Amino acid sequence: MGESFMAFFVGERVAMHEILWHGRGGQGVVLAAQILAEAAYIQGFRGVTSAPTFGPERRGAPLTASTRISDEPVRTFSQVAPADIAVILDESLFENATGEEMLREGGLVIINTPLKPDQIGANGRFSVATVDAAGIAREHHLSMGGVPVVNTPLLGAFCRASGLVSLESIEEGIKKKMPRSKASFNFQAIRTAFERTEVWVKNGKD
Repeated sequence: MGESFMAFFVGERVAMHEILWHGRGGQGVVLAAQILAEAAYIQGFRGVTSAPTFGPERRGAPLTASTRISDEPVRTFSQVAPADIAVILDESLFENATGEEMLREGGLVIINTPLKPDQIGANGRFSVATVDAAGIAREHHLSMGGVPVVNTPLLGAFCRASGLVSLESIEEGIKKKMPRSKASFNFQAIRTAFERTEVWVKNGKD
């Protein structure tokens, strides 16, 4: 474990990467999608977009947001489904997020959970990356209203698991989307999540 999902596709040219974020209202799902798009642009991708897949929902209700990352300008603005990568902020949303209509065969799931990748029911259909984002948030005193902030640690997990953007680009993206005083509190949590993310790649080696 430890190698990125994209490391097993060296030599293949993918026109566009479509990412779907799954969380609940109040977890910062839309902000995470926006930060990733900003980071991808900083990384050098020519085409990036981010948007809520559904309109703003009440706190606690399921919510999705999408990010598209491409080497070329993006001219597709429809909802992302199925996605190449699913990022799950709330473990209770796993079953819906990994349905055949939501995630492509051979895709990647990044999930906030204390479980190991081989404890997740992938059934050989997709790659899995796990990280205890909630635990990391508590460790670094990242909370809002007593609830751990998991969106930014999951950006660190995204860097490790996907290999699409660097930690440095994520940090620059956060600086553009958050006040500097808040951004600085997130950087160490992001790096901790990057280091602790475990990856199992479908049809790859552990």
